Amino acid sequence: PRRHRTTLPLLPPIDAALPEGGLALAALHEIVSAGPDIEHGAAAALFIAGILARQRGPVLWALQCADLFAPGLAAAGLHPDRVIYAEPGSDKGVLACFEEGLRHGGLAGVVGEIGRLAMTPSRRLQLAAESSGTIGIAIRRWRRPAEAADFGQPTASTTRWRVSALPASPL
Repeated sequence: PRRHRTTLPLLPPIDAALPEGGLALAALHEIVSAGPDIEHGAAAALFIAGILARQRGPVLWALQCADLFAPGLAAAGLHPDRVIYAEPGSDKGVLACFEEGLRHGGLAGVVGEIGRLAMTPSRRLQLAAESSGTIGIAIRRWRRPAEAADFGQPTASTTRWRVSALPASPL
């Protein structure tokens, strides 16, 4: 029933810049934090949680280490009871879990936390998302700044986002 919508509207200025007038649902999207993951990774995770909170059904979140803060996801509107956590432990395991989740077709969305995403695996993920109608979100995470250079390499993702938090205004 949710597959009759092909896009998810965000904000009018952003929607105007996107090809289909919103965030494509049956597609792969890449998201990275605008700074070091240890400092800015939460902004990217909360952005994803806010997107998936607007969808109905369970969400598969595949991650390498158990550092996802469920109350933070709930604050962004994604209730922890809707999230299925998978911890395969490596990029290869996350990619396999990510692809299987996208091919399942019964999920509101699938998130894969990975460091490297080459063209071939990203194309497989894109095709799986298109065939099932499920949104796939690859959140790119790096432990060392030198690993971030991989984000400039081409992938089959429909969109690529760099997310950061705005500085707090003075009280």
